[in-house]
Amino acid sequence: MMSFIEYAPYYNLIYRDKDYEGETQFIHELFQTYSPAIHSIMDLGCGTGNHAFLLAEKGYELHGVDLSHNMIQQTADHLSKLPITLKSRLEFSQGDIRDVRINRQFDAVVSLFHVLSYQTANDDIKAVFSTVKTHLKPNGLFIFDCWYGPAVLTDRPAVRIKRLEDENIIITRIAEPKLYPNDNLVDINYQFFIKNKNTGSVEEFQENHLMRYFFKPELDLLFTEFQFRPIGFYEWMTNRKPGFDSWGVYFILKG
Repeated sequence: MMSFIEYAPYYNLIYRDKDYEGETQFIHELFQTYSPAIHSIMDLGCGTGNHAFLLAEKGYELHGVDLSHNMIQQTADHLSKLPITLKSRLEFSQGDIRDVRINRQFDAVVSLFHVLSYQTANDDIKAVFSTVKTHLKPNGLFIFDCWYGPAVLTDRPAVRIKRLEDENIIITRIAEPKLYPNDNLVDINYQFFIKNKNTGSVEEFQENHLMRYFFKPELDLLFTEFQFRPIGFYEWMTNRKPGFDSWGVYFILKG
């Protein structure tokens, strides 16, 4: 279950090409469409806080939670550089989203960038839904995205290589996936090569990320069990009806 250990220090560089600003605007527009009075948000699996910081710039108040101590430390480093007015809207804590309890409720809960797909056992998924239910105000919104089964099985995971660099290092990441169709799981073996530009030394390490893909009927059962009312189900960022080419989908639920 624990991922992003050695991976974490390089996270922001690896995903610097991710459209966090576009995704944040997308989430903001969903809030404005479905519940424009939203002010406070809990961000489950916040990572290094990239969505949270951008949402705070739009005036929202955020509490982010992540399992990785290293990720939370990076949010603290970022917070220390912010003006006081923006800093006052943000809070982060290290914790397991399956059992974290902070004795507070929010207008909305979000869990973005496939965090739910890291919950690979049924009990894990139920535990996250329990966390959401505990922290969501009555009639609040829960928005999450995940891997979508029909697309994963149609356009199956393949070996991918990603290379990128900054002024200090060159990263080569090789992703080798293994599909377990009877368990709805993909086990991704990440192999990293980190070259220091100044010394020429190369660090190598591996991490395995076990991911679950979902089908709508199984999630509908969970929505019923936890008394969430589905109000939206679309392809991530496009709002198309999900299909065989929709690897990423999102759900909007009302508590």
